[in-house]
Amino acid sequence: MAKLWQGNSNKKIEKFTVGNDYILDKKLLKYDCKASIAHSKMLKKIGILKAGEQVKLEKELQNIISLGDKFEIKLEDEDCHTAIENYLVKKLKELGKKIHTCRSRNDQVVAAMKLYEKDEILGIIKLVNTLIVSLKKMSKGNIVMPGYTHMQKAMPSSVKLWAESFISGLLDDLKLLENAFTIIDKNPLGTGAGYGVPLKVDKEITKKELGFKENFSNSIYVQNSRGKHEAIILNALSNVMLTLNKLASDMILFSMSEFGYFSLPKEFTTGSSIMPQKKNPDVLELVRAKYSIVLGYEFQLKSLTGNLVSGYNRDLQLTKEPLMKGIEITKSSLDVMNLVVNGLKINKDNCKKAMTKGLYATEKVYSLVKKGLSFRKAYKEVKEKITE
Repeated sequence: MAKLWQGNSNKKIEKFTVGNDYILDKKLLKYDCKASIAHSKMLKKIGILKAGEQVKLEKELQNIISLGDKFEIKLEDEDCHTAIENYLVKKLKELGKKIHTCRSRNDQVVAAMKLYEKDEILGIIKLVNTLIVSLKKMSKGNIVMPGYTHMQKAMPSSVKLWAESFISGLLDDLKLLENAFTIIDKNPLGTGAGYGVPLKVDKEITKKELGFKENFSNSIYVQNSRGKHEAIILNALSNVMLTLNKLASDMILFSMSEFGYFSLPKEFTTGSSIMPQKKNPDVLELVRAKYSIVLGYEFQLKSLTGNLVSGYNRDLQLTKEPLMKGIEITKSSLDVMNLVVNGLKINKDNCKKAMTKGLYATEKVYSLVKKGLSFRKAYKEVKEKITE
């Protein structure tokens, strides 16, 4: 099958350079087709395609979208972009070869990635909001529990105050996700390999067709943004995962028999191969651990793109996989944590029993302050009584 460029004759070299792209690109297939449909409409506008030709191309591109996973991308295709063009040439002969006019594989890849990223960010925002709703349900009622500093009992708290702390964290995370969306919401089509194309293209058409907020203002930056934009997305995702990490850690601690404030449904726990009594919170431990994985992907991307000269370099091919993996981990973690929050049982009696006298020491200090004592004197008096 034909490639969009001169291929390698050495099969080992081909396998090495292609990597997992032909597998990963299943996720980009429909987005590349959508971008190609928009591009074909632009080509019609500038006179490269006749109206009938554009209709035929769009029909076949829609057919590919409808095929979904049934559409085969082979290793020798290298990626979805070549597989799609080969399909169009097979179906439409010479007409299929016109689709690549006024674009490079470089701006084609970025367009598909941007559309994929926008959809995934919106999906993650929806999952975060779902978890916020679940935490709000948990926070209803007036269940007291100890508050901790240095992992020691400190002052009175409540399940409501505890749950709402994670809602506040997730609201911050939403701002980061929305910011990442705004930054990447740019149309790269028409910039070619980073230096434009020698024909006058209409970027406004593709921008409008694909729903981008604006066009990239600089053609070289389209390629320089690769990896950088993905790292920005992963930074937002790693912050989401950090919130989940702390939520999971608290749930693990408070569901220990020594605390017993919370308990997980039996179906959310796993047993032991040797200890029949065990009910292990493996799902929470894995969520806690996966924060480190997503954080690692963020730094992997930043390392990959560091020290590269401006313009496209093949190193950038490797920015795709860590982003996609980070997205999938974050989505599954949010989904699982929502299940856990909804299934979590709160033991009111254990929470109440844990409210020992020492938790009210600061309150006693301030009751003396209200009577006119200085804070330091009141603090000393209460401390002496506690240590008696």
